[in-house]
Amino acid sequence: MTSALNVSALASDLIRHPSVSPDPGETQIALGATLSALGFEVFHLPYGEGEERTPNLFARRGKGKPHLCFAGHTDVVPPGGGGWQHGPFEGAVEDGVLYGRGACDMKGAIAAFVSAVSTVLEKTPEPKGSISLLITGDEEGPAQFGTKKVLEWMQAHDQIPDFCVVGEPTNPASMGEVIKIGRRGSINVRITVRGKQGHVAYPHRADNPVHRLIAILSELTAEPLDQGSEWFEPSSLQVTSIDVGNTATNVIPAEAAARLNIRFNDLHSGKALHEWIETVSRKHAPDCDVDARISGESFLTKPGPELEALRMAVRDVTGREPKLDTGGGTSDARFIALYCPVAEFGLVGASMHQIDEHVTVADLDTLTCVYERLLERTVA
Repeated sequence: MTSALNVSALASDLIRHPSVSPDPGETQIALGATLSALGFEVFHLPYGEGEERTPNLFARRGKGKPHLCFAGHTDVVPPGGGGWQHGPFEGAVEDGVLYGRGACDMKGAIAAFVSAVSTVLEKTPEPKGSISLLITGDEEGPAQFGTKKVLEWMQAHDQIPDFCVVGEPTNPASMGEVIKIGRRGSINVRITVRGKQGHVAYPHRADNPVHRLIAILSELTAEPLDQGSEWFEPSSLQVTSIDVGNTATNVIPAEAAARLNIRFNDLHSGKALHEWIETVSRKHAPDCDVDARISGESFLTKPGPELEALRMAVRDVTGREPKLDTGGGTSDARFIALYCPVAEFGLVGASMHQIDEHVTVADLDTLTCVYERLLERTVA
């Protein structure tokens, strides 16, 4: 019979494996060993070469339906400068608080899931459904050789789950406040306008690219993109940089560039926004360059049985009715949504990426109980 595993001890152990993105792999080796002892079949799936080489892990226990997957990442952001009251990779617990890089984003959630699984298996050694983990080592980085690649492998090997829970820290201040059921899409664009350099006193001999760029940006920002939709707030276009590189006061520059980002809802696609920006830009500067990178499309998991099971698990354990939300930045859920329904629920994220990142042991216990209740409602 499986013995239940202590969540704070598991989280501390994971933190003690430094894993600045991309995780060099030791964290996942330790996690894989723990999962193997719980009866999981573990697959280590590294992708990429050289400095881009990224460790990934997929583990599954059982073959039946339904198939519930927990997704997350072992990589963390750099610890920054000094000032930590405990070392960022010590995994120290003091006065009921666990400190360390990744405590809330998101090694704590990974530990909570493993602890919840061990408790469920102690009660029900052979669940009716199957349980899996999809763990990447590059969520905090470019996200090119992580979850996307593992999902391709999962599809090729008939391992796509019926529902996936991502353990990102979703709660602003207290456990049970928010379940993320979608995210806005994100597109980054660089517009480069070329003109003709010249003396400011003789503008007829030059072509000022700054003026053309200002006209482009003015039109792009003149009106709101939309008023929002049923589940999403209005899309947002933000100019993040205007670069000319001109140190002289009497020279019309030869080139000007701007960068912008759009966080867009389900009324748009990245492709359509790219085409719109290109059309507006070429109206004012026909030979300009418009380079776009779509980080992810918007996605939404509409309320259904799986989401209701998660909502009820949160309510049962925390006593709160969680808000179903689509705000915030991007996460690896944007990749998972292409394959199966996905939602996010994790710890309180107030200290993520900060000096003295931390989580209370009480919140770790609460999250473990939520995951345990979800497992009982679905696969046990």
